[in-house]
Amino acid sequence: MTMETMRLHARIQGHVQGVGFRYFVQDRALALGLVGWVRNTFDGDVEVVAEGPRDKLETLLDYLRRGPRSAVVTQVDVEWSAASGEFRRFEIRPTA
Repeated sequence: MTMETMRLHARIQGHVQGVGFRYFVQDRALALGLVGWVRNTFDGDVEVVAEGPRDKLETLLDYLRRGPRSAVVTQVDVEWSAASGEFRRFEIRPTA
């Protein structure tokens, strides 16, 4: 794995709202030293944008595929791109 800084954009589907998913993601992202955001979407998904080393993002992606204990993840759509460097921390954003 390269230490190249990347951007992970993921959309998590399933029973992922009302189960603490955003706080779970924020906790894991902060522990991994990643920056970006997580938010619920109006159609019931959770959306994540995170930037950092590819190996740390892969670890976060493993967490996203499992979710917190009460979540049921049915699908995770992933897009990889170059990091923008626009984030300074990892935050929970309002539903969009």
